Amino acid sequence: MKFSWSGAPHVPAQTSVAGVMQQVLLALVPGVMALTWFFGIGVLIQILLALFFAYLFEYLMLIWRKQPLAKFMRDYSAAVTAVLFALCIPPLAPWWASLVGMLFAIVIAKHLFGGLGQNRFNPAMVGLAVLLISFPLIFTHWSPPRSLAEIELSLAQILAVIFTGNPFNGSWDAITMATPLDTLRTGSARGLLVTEVRAAPVFGDFGGLGWEWVANWYFLGGLWLLYRRVIHWRVPVAMLTTVFILTTPLYLFDPDANPLPLQHIFSGATVLAAFFIATDPVSGCSTPKGQLLFGCGVAILLLTIRRWGAYPDGVAFAILVMNMFAPLIDRYTRPRVFGHPG
Repeated sequence: MKFSWSGAPHVPAQTSVAGVMQQVLLALVPGVMALTWFFGIGVLIQILLALFFAYLFEYLMLIWRKQPLAKFMRDYSAAVTAVLFALCIPPLAPWWASLVGMLFAIVIAKHLFGGLGQNRFNPAMVGLAVLLISFPLIFTHWSPPRSLAEIELSLAQILAVIFTGNPFNGSWDAITMATPLDTLRTGSARGLLVTEVRAAPVFGDFGGLGWEWVANWYFLGGLWLLYRRVIHWRVPVAMLTTVFILTTPLYLFDPDANPLPLQHIFSGATVLAAFFIATDPVSGCSTPKGQLLFGCGVAILLLTIRRWGAYPDGVAFAILVMNMFAPLIDRYTRPRVFGHPG
């Protein structure tokens, strides 16, 4: 009798790329719903645009590289990249912002580095960084929370703004507002105390109005990923703990010059980055100690850029810089091989 045999592994994998990506997309749903509720349906339009261009470039690159279409078009990796990118740009950003962002994310950051699993840098953050550097004016056009909006745009008006690039009624001031981090940065540059800046209506209890609720839902989505063991606790815990530890003494020493620690956590993309971006297993660290160092490094760079950099929020740049150092960190934090001296 002959028995069939094959090489390892002999036990089929319990997870797949598509399964992991589906879990990430599912975990993002509460945050997407909250963002849409507070800042308008433009959020969903940006997601649809990013998805369209992401899959368009994915299709073209797979054909060019002669890769199997069915396998890679159904792994949802392009969808995760598109959604993460779309959640980081203003709801009223012009349509071509998604085109440029996905061009650099899918074509350059992903496929020119070898495709799925070979990218050295987080694709979504590459696309975002290109827009931040090349077209910074886009990020000054954030929609205000619904409770503070002077004019509530209809779906037709939102589509007109996105696809024509012209503000409703000829003025961006009527439909946009500075984010909490931008307001804090501008107020500090004018010599105002943090307590004076926080008197602005754009601030909530301890973060930005609306933003703190969005962060809460991202946090719940992150807990779901931890429960499903899609991500590990080291990166998000290290990142959020480092932000809190570094900002607490400064706030206690001089609360008039330094914002609340929770202001840093519940404003901007801190929570989104901690659970959904910095935890990327490909562009991040893989060793246990390395993941802790990676999370701490992202937090330190994030706070540094917010305090002294040219941008109100530095999530994209912090992630990309740490992506660059991830291989080096992994090299020096490898666990001892069993049977070999430490």
